[in-house]
Amino acid sequence: MRRSSAHLARALLCVCLSGALTAGVARATGSEPGKDVQADAGPCIAAAAATDDDKIIDVCGALIDNEKAAKPDRVKALMARASAYDRMQMVDRAIADYDAVLRLDPSLADAHNARGELWRRKGDRPKAIMDFGAAVKLNPDHAAAKANYKSLSLELERIGALMAVAGKPSFDCRKARRPVEKAICANPALADLDREIVASTFRTVREAQNPGQARELQRAQDQFIARSDAEFGKPGYDLEKAMRERLQRINGVDGY
Repeated sequence: MRRSSAHLARALLCVCLSGALTAGVARATGSEPGKDVQADAGPCIAAAAATDDDKIIDVCGALIDNEKAAKPDRVKALMARASAYDRMQMVDRAIADYDAVLRLDPSLADAHNARGELWRRKGDRPKAIMDFGAAVKLNPDHAAAKANYKSLSLELERIGALMAVAGKPSFDCRKARRPVEKAICANPALADLDREIVASTFRTVREAQNPGQARELQRAQDQFIARSDAEFGKPGYDLEKAMRERLQRINGVDGY
């Protein structure tokens, strides 16, 4: 009987020691047994606050890849890394991170606007205008998105207007009678130059400081047209070169 009691006491002691060790490990790790330890977002947040791009890519990347990272932390990490890639001119990687952000949370106006700016820099205006529009729809008070949407809309309107008149001169080709006019109508590059010359002349005359200066500017244009009529077709006369020189003279060295 004494021997059985001794065996029982030793068994209970082992159980108690095992329990104590388990509790000690649990306290050391700061968690309860059986529960996952959530990923620490602190290093990523600190790197983003310091705008340390290399550090952001390192530590925020680790957080993004951590399966135990909470969704809000992963979104913040992706946003931080996308901004870092943007500053490093790694546009495609930044876009990919914003894509991931918006898959996790499509309601983020900031992400739509930021991605739209990157699409615009890449020259993809249709995707840019869609992102800016989405940002404004999600947040009508988003100042940057509203400004981006407005400026890109105006840009697209100007491009559309230019495409509508591309290759067309300032005059009606159906009424062209002079050889130089027919040559301009037959050549889209010359037609574009003619339209630019007439538009620039109109602008400079309109912005002239006084009526006398306006008359002088218009007289110079009339003389150019008369000289083109007289010289066109003669050996050595280059109509396109003459038109380009005329446009540069009107606009000045700085192009305006």
